[in-house]
Amino acid sequence: MNRRIALLLAAVLIAGLGTTLVFLYVKSADDRAIEAQAPVTVLVAKLPIAAGTRVQDAANAGSFEAQEFPAGSVTPGALSSVDALSDSVAVTSIFLGQQIIGAMFAAAGTAPATGGAGVVLPAGQIAVTVEIAVPEQRVAGYVVAGSEIVVFMSAPDATRVLIPRATVLKTVPPTPQTNPPTAAVETFLGTLFTLALTQADAEKIIFASDDGRGTLHFGLLDDASQVAPGPGANADNLFP
Repeated sequence: MNRRIALLLAAVLIAGLGTTLVFLYVKSADDRAIEAQAPVTVLVAKLPIAAGTRVQDAANAGSFEAQEFPAGSVTPGALSSVDALSDSVAVTSIFLGQQIIGAMFAAAGTAPATGGAGVVLPAGQIAVTVEIAVPEQRVAGYVVAGSEIVVFMSAPDATRVLIPRATVLKTVPPTPQTNPPTAAVETFLGTLFTLALTQADAEKIIFASDDGRGTLHFGLLDDASQVAPGPGANADNLFP
């Protein structure tokens, strides 16, 4: 009898523990979801800002505006103030509505890349521009100047990491063009992305862009993102 009571008590305790663990897990998930949706105030470009413009001049012209975004949609490194950058200059063109991040600016007098006025290159790297047409391939507009990205190549046989990490120096959005004189249909071009790359990575992305065997996709990274080249995903390993 005592043994049956002990087993019953043990079962009750285990059930209670399980219920508590489920409750804590659900609460944690809810807290994370709420945190991702919590409003965060960041600066956006109220007016276009040309490369080489002093931050103080842009601020005086009313080029910055504070807006609230859900935390999950804030660009990594987005700023809520440019007070600490008053003596800096824009190193890339900043377009209307872009979230403002520190990597868009550098100290006044920073030497630009040879032949690229206003563009500051990491030491030993080169600038290469690629065109990405489909919004899904460019992270739906979240990739901006200063973003760190991973570049994937999706080919008929597999999707693999092409370049584990690259810095975006500049973006140029699609430009609507109307075919004169009677055509009313607008043709939209892809967004241009200028990336800072090593020679080896530049050769990879140029070949991948021109070869036509696959499509390029960007992924947005932060300091904690873990990306490494590997066999990729294909029809044989897509499912466990």
